[in-house]
Amino acid sequence: MPKLPKAFTQFSDTYPDLAEAYETLAGSCHKAGPLSKRERALVKLGIAIGARQEGALHSHTRKALELGILPEEIRHAAILALTTVGFPNMMAALTWMEDLLPAKKKGKGKGSKRGK
Repeated sequence: MPKLPKAFTQFSDTYPDLAEAYETLAGSCHKAGPLSKRERALVKLGIAIGARQEGALHSHTRKALELGILPEEIRHAAILALTTVGFPNMMAALTWMEDLLPAKKKGKGKGSKRGK
């Protein structure tokens, strides 16, 4: 299991009852519907992108990778946000994702018309 962010561990240490209640609520939310773990992970990425929450995006990127979601699929989640949240927000999300994703191989991006 990856190391949790310092701010979250400090919060949990200071307010253990609240942290436990938060984790219980999160678990209940995940069990409340028919979406698979994979689908829920992609939805959570989309929410973090739309809310422009860097910490949440880092967390959900890590969780998506742990579930076996491919880096290209995670990046695609950000690309899909372009027409909804705008170019600057999409670029911010991609930048934050890249903090955690393996380096993208040059020339492998689909949709590029350069050099064609």
